[in-house]
Amino acid sequence: MAFEPRQTSLVVRATGGARVLFARVESWMEWEREQVPLWAPVGLGLGIAAWFALPDRIGWLGFGCAMLALACAGLLLPDGTRLRRMIVTGGMLACIGCLLVWGKAMLLGQPPLARATFALVTGEVVSVRPVPAQHMVRAILKPEAALNLPAIIRVNIAEEDMPDGLGEGAKIRFRVRLMPPAPPAVPGSYNFAARAYFQGIGATGKALRPIEVLRPASGVAPLRNRLFAHISSQIDGPPQGIAIALATGDQGAIAQADADAMRNSGLAHLLSISGLHVTALIGAVIFLLMRVMALSRRAALDWPLMLIAASGGALAGIGYTLLTGAEVPTVRSCVAALLVLGGLALGRDAITLRLVATGALVVLIFWPEALVGPSFQMSFAAVTALVALSEHHRFRAFAMARDESTMLRLGRAVVATLLTGIVIELVLMPIALFHFHKAGMLGAFANIVAIPLTTFVVMPLEALALLGDLVGIGAPFWWLTGQMLQLLLWVAHGVAANPAATMLTPAVPSWIFAMMSAGIVWSLLWRSGLRWVGLAPIAAGIGMIWSLSPADILVTGDGRHVALRTAKGGMAILRAGAGDYVRDTLAESVGHDGDLEDLTHLPQARCSTDLCAVNMTAAGRRWRLLLTRNDVLVERAVFSQNCADADIVVSDRRLPRWCRPRWLKIDRSLLARTGGMAINLTDTTVQTVRTPGDAHPWIVRPTYRRTDKTMRWRPSP
Repeated sequence: MAFEPRQTSLVVRATGGARVLFARVESWMEWEREQVPLWAPVGLGLGIAAWFALPDRIGWLGFGCAMLALACAGLLLPDGTRLRRMIVTGGMLACIGCLLVWGKAMLLGQPPLARATFALVTGEVVSVRPVPAQHMVRAILKPEAALNLPAIIRVNIAEEDMPDGLGEGAKIRFRVRLMPPAPPAVPGSYNFAARAYFQGIGATGKALRPIEVLRPASGVAPLRNRLFAHISSQIDGPPQGIAIALATGDQGAIAQADADAMRNSGLAHLLSISGLHVTALIGAVIFLLMRVMALSRRAALDWPLMLIAASGGALAGIGYTLLTGAEVPTVRSCVAALLVLGGLALGRDAITLRLVATGALVVLIFWPEALVGPSFQMSFAAVTALVALSEHHRFRAFAMARDESTMLRLGRAVVATLLTGIVIELVLMPIALFHFHKAGMLGAFANIVAIPLTTFVVMPLEALALLGDLVGIGAPFWWLTGQMLQLLLWVAHGVAANPAATMLTPAVPSWIFAMMSAGIVWSLLWRSGLRWVGLAPIAAGIGMIWSLSPADILVTGDGRHVALRTAKGGMAILRAGAGDYVRDTLAESVGHDGDLEDLTHLPQARCSTDLCAVNMTAAGRRWRLLLTRNDVLVERAVFSQNCADADIVVSDRRLPRWCRPRWLKIDRSLLARTGGMAINLTDTTVQTVRTPGDAHPWIVRPTYRRTDKTMRWRPSP
């Protein structure tokens, strides 16, 4: 049967050029009709992103009203047109996305602790997660009879302080200094406060000895913890952490050097349970079930083997997802795998971009806050790029099976794998630069070896080792697993050691990342030649990132740590005893690959036990900085003159009003409102962690108390 072409322009009210333009848009959308539904998660995600980007309720309500107005404006277009339906649906989805994440934040989020406090906590342990790489365990607790504490807190317990009987369901008592979840230390760094809010964690701290167990854990430890402990006892050395991560999704046992090597070599995706792992497991289960059932003649002739095997694979995928913690990449992969299995059972080709869009919608509906995290972005960007490339007619024609020699077939597979890796690396690069300030450049080459090694060698060997332990014959398989993981780490360290392995950049502004993301989405979701219009914002974003100038001065949100750019292009830090986390955060935010010098040893710095005066030159101007080093009071006459001689004063305490530098005074009062700062002296710009009036619920509001008339207000300590 044949049908007449669908009429899309039923009523045309516009005339002239507008009429022609509208007709061309409708004709183009008719050509792209199969791709239009793919924009549904984009519309929903736009509303979620707007809630995170806009500062307060007025902005959120304004965005929702604007999207509803857009939907109403779309109703003015001719009835039955695709453009009308897309505008109306997109506006509604964007409004729903904003309301969805706002509602979840208000109903399910955990407000943070108001201020740091020492407390004697008695609570029930909800979960315990070992972190062998840092010689500690992380415990989630519900405090009991605590009026001023959040409902859920997270504490770190050193391995040597961990008492017997600690586990899920145990009741313990200990002393702890609790802090609100940490916001970004400097602009562009990791925002743990937002993530903790949606996870229900209201405070964090380190438990102090002694830790008293009032009621030991009862029952059997969770399967994930038992599997963690079992693998730890079977494999030693660096491969241990990788083996645990592949089986449980917990990366806490991976040494920092190995984690950095995997990340810099572009192999970090192997450590996060995602499509590769879920697909390998489901494929193995289906293969085994098909072979076992085929041994029975009756089953082979009468039973729907593929349907049964697919059902078994689906159950295995769901179980693996729950076992590994149900993180966003795992959930996305499980949903996608279930859809693929359903499509195969119905005899349809399910591996399409619509599959990816469906998975994205499921994740955004239940976990809207995942949108702004690197896990969601990198997972869906990689899969979308992979499917879009596989659907391209030229790539499909090149990679399709044909009658040729084994060497040509192998070479074709290697080239196809390399092209896929390069495309994925290019798509993931803006995301990596925005979140981590670095991106792998040689990952496509490393993955040619690492992906087959992990999928076809390491994971089957580890599965055989676990099965072999049930009957006491797993030791040889564990030895082979360890050797293969050593080979994987050798590849990672070898690639990471290459100077061209990573590209470092300063913190990328959010608007540049948004512009590049829009270009990438446009290029991946459309099929016609107009898809290449998306390359324009991508190219513009690359040029802007390339021209970014790093900050000259970094100040953390507590004011304790200050980093300066030296005349030789390096970085120096005020407190040489700062921990590795602080040093890495400061170095990464400016794209610095190297150690931080001791600021007190710089030739342009004059430091005492109380103060440091540093001279800097930028854009032909000389700048004088004054930094405090401790809480000891300085004589007013001396300090007042030092303030007057300085352009910028930075202190981790509240400075008196009579301290008046020539340009900027950064003290505890200012940092309580702005958070960490990044200062560029060349164009005299200041970037802050917080925007004025930011009303997101994870923001800790500074509390004030009345003192005397001279210092009318001061922040509470």
